Amino acid sequence: MKAERLGEILDRVAENGSVDVVGLAQEFAVSAATVRRDLQTLHDQGLVRRTHGGALPRPAGLELPIQYKASRQHREKRAIGLASAGLVRDGDVVGMTGGTTATEVARALADRRGLTVVTNALNIAAELVSRPNIRLVVVGGNARHASYELVGPAAEAMIAHYHLDVAFIGTDGFTVAEGCTTHDEMEAHTDLAFIGQTARTVVIADSSKIGKVTFARICGTEMIDTLVTDSGIEPAMRAAAEAADVEVISADDT
Repeated sequence: MKAERLGEILDRVAENGSVDVVGLAQEFAVSAATVRRDLQTLHDQGLVRRTHGGALPRPAGLELPIQYKASRQHREKRAIGLASAGLVRDGDVVGMTGGTTATEVARALADRRGLTVVTNALNIAAELVSRPNIRLVVVGGNARHASYELVGPAAEAMIAHYHLDVAFIGTDGFTVAEGCTTHDEMEAHTDLAFIGQTARTVVIADSSKIGKVTFARICGTEMIDTLVTDSGIEPAMRAAAEAADVEVISADDT
């Protein structure tokens, strides 16, 4: 798939500091012309800088669009989704922010009955809108192209009207010292609105995000009840989270 190949190219740029057309064409078994078009697409989106014969990294800290995140750690995210679904009881009101891991939670819940799902993510709404067994509430707001989330004061005002049994919060970074962080300040505020209305806050993050801190703080560790991650979490990170009274669930990704 083209989106998966583009994501792999972004990984190579980040790992190696640069890429060249000939090397990428050989690695992915495609023509040099295809690689040039791929690099131009990424350049036009501001994700790499085209050079003669290759490309250089995107600006530090730039958020990847969701379509390039979907193929990353997919097995781990699916396991996290299944484990997270096990925390939901029949009849629960479930809050769900955006992101590829949250999408896997939505898929794991899709056949459940009696649930109400409140989400600000357009892609998650698209996953669930055809499911008559689930009552779906979509929160409005300003659309973020990178995450397909609707954020801002309008979203927060709407969320304030609901009482949630559990909220699944996607995050770009998690540490015990800084709590949950994300790339966008407005998104962080809207995520916090979900946390303020729920009886149980569940952070969902694959292990590549554990130990990272990104631009905007969503909440501190004291506001988190459970962290669902994968078996790749470092033992020291797990111990630190548990010492901070955060329940840690390591999903089996085998």
